[in-house]
Amino acid sequence: MGKRLTQIATRTGDDGTTGLGDNTRVSKDHLRVHAMGDVDELNSQIGLLLCEPLPDGVRAELVEIQHQLFNLGGELSIPGYELLKAEAVAALDTALARHNAGLPRLQEFILPAGTRAAAQAHVCRTVARRAERALVALGAQDPLREAPRQYLNRLSDLLFVLARVLNRMDGGDDVYWKSERLAAAAADAAPDAGA
Repeated sequence: MGKRLTQIATRTGDDGTTGLGDNTRVSKDHLRVHAMGDVDELNSQIGLLLCEPLPDGVRAELVEIQHQLFNLGGELSIPGYELLKAEAVAALDTALARHNAGLPRLQEFILPAGTRAAAQAHVCRTVARRAERALVALGAQDPLREAPRQYLNRLSDLLFVLARVLNRMDGGDDVYWKSERLAAAAADAAPDAGA
């Protein structure tokens, strides 16, 4: 990889450009920089989630995810370089299957709410989706491997599932959307009270 930072205030970005890991400079509004920034924000939001009380297994998974997101950011900063491995995507698939196995099937939409930890997991999920969109946009311009995009797609799914797990941590439940259409359908299907 490129050189490690030895100072922060370099002033080299004052002209609106930033340096990539291969020593090229690009505009700070380049699609690659947007993708790197979204991945960095996601990692920071997961760091905030880690400030909450969490089951030990979930905590360990999130710490590993932070390391993998740092690998992803490094890969994005060096065009053509590979840091995020396919095994990282497989690990998310395994975690998804394990956590999903203990959850009831969803019958309706849920709101991004509940406990503070669950709500923060939903914030992380939405940032993961934005980061995924940024990678798709970048991939339309520059060739990218599939693993980074797949990782963010699986991660957003896992964060949704973890929000459901965290809402149940102390005996709680999902916060369900009160759909007028669903309520009307349920009322129509209910047996007539006067019959």
